[in-house]
Amino acid sequence: MLFNSIEYVIFLPIVVILFYLLPHKYRWVMLLAASCTFYMWFVPKYILILLITIIIDYFAGILMEKYSDNHKLKKRFLVISIVSTCLVLFIFKYLGFVNDNLVALCQSLGINVNTTVDLILPIGLSFHTFQSMSYVIEVYRGNQKAERNFGIYSLYVMFFPQLVTGPIERPGSLLRQLREEKIFSYENISKGLRLIIFGLFIKMVVADNIGYYVDLIYENPNKYNSWDIILGMFFYSFQIYGDFFGYSTIALGSAKLIGYDITNNFNTPYLAKSIADFWHRWHISLSTWFRDYVYFPLGGSRVKFSRWAFNIMVVFVISGIWHGAAWNFLIWGAAHGLLHILEKAILKHIPQRDNKGKITTLIVDAFKIAKTFILVTLFWSLFRATSFANIHDLFSSLINNFNAGEHLQIDNNIWIYLGLFIVLDVLLANNRFDSWCDKLPAIVRWFIYFVLIFMIITCSSVNNFPFIYFQF
Repeated sequence: MLFNSIEYVIFLPIVVILFYLLPHKYRWVMLLAASCTFYMWFVPKYILILLITIIIDYFAGILMEKYSDNHKLKKRFLVISIVSTCLVLFIFKYLGFVNDNLVALCQSLGINVNTTVDLILPIGLSFHTFQSMSYVIEVYRGNQKAERNFGIYSLYVMFFPQLVTGPIERPGSLLRQLREEKIFSYENISKGLRLIIFGLFIKMVVADNIGYYVDLIYENPNKYNSWDIILGMFFYSFQIYGDFFGYSTIALGSAKLIGYDITNNFNTPYLAKSIADFWHRWHISLSTWFRDYVYFPLGGSRVKFSRWAFNIMVVFVISGIWHGAAWNFLIWGAAHGLLHILEKAILKHIPQRDNKGKITTLIVDAFKIAKTFILVTLFWSLFRATSFANIHDLFSSLINNFNAGEHLQIDNNIWIYLGLFIVLDVLLANNRFDSWCDKLPAIVRWFIYFVLIFMIITCSSVNNFPFIYFQF
């Protein structure tokens, strides 16, 4: 069930109404049933895979708490849980990739092998795998009590607003909220609906309309001139951001309708002044997951530079592989890691001045933002490309086609959509929009909502693009 589907428009109000009609002690049952329905709308049988990881991690948490005084046994349960969960992820996400590369290697050596692996990746597997792992790790560390109610733990993993594309929630936040009694609040309903409207606008009007031109460029880059290749690259930066940000905003709004606060995954990432800053602003729940469960255990930054660089590369390579079982994702992650290391190495040798004037500071900051955005955009081309041949054609056309190739015919409305998106992005950052919007007269607020809803209905792309992060 997609957030931008008629089914979800019907599903969500029913869930909200039932939630507030039911007594508190039965609400989790209804939410669990709703979450199962939501997930099974895609491929019903894959809920069994989700159930396997839920059962393993549920009992692992209880056993780790029971044997908390026996460190060796407690660690054994943690290892069993993580290995089992990762094994499920490997089979469905990476086994085909490994098989294809081994077959190619054997054939290059003259060995006739022709095995195939044809498994469909369950929706949201990478997301709920990491969410489940965060629970067992926190129980192991003693930061979280094991959840004894199997249904509530299942709901923690399966909570429908963030089940398939995040944000990746921690048990200390979401599990606690699932036990709290929620009281009907007009403010929550208002904020929730507002976020859903914004999310639908960003996804359906901005990202999907831009996506049409991105597909034209990437499907046949040799056809277009260099300026259009550059434009296509920048368009993809806004498409993937709008697509994921739109989803996350709808998720925030859906949860807010029933009184739950989930993680805001973005904070104006394209205003970042460095690659490190970008990852503090982009997909925040994933970045902090890797920070807490991979980077810090490896030693973090409290080590010598060479070891720190190794830690960074491990995190970014794993992050790349997490996004997809393909070489372009691994290279994309490694490229971000290398640039992160290079930036820090350069900054070590540049003296920092604290007495710069306001104008100088603005110019320097603008340069840093532009530099980071351009680099991130170049790296996104690795992320979007379908093959190494596609990457070659893209950059070959970028370099060689300044005086050749066709011009892309772009609807002028695209620039209006982008402008509105940028305004919404800045206002939604750090919840500034709520305080700004609440100061407006009611008639002005409702006019804004009406305009956005009207644009969602009339200006949405005829191409119904799936959410990009669904594939992860």
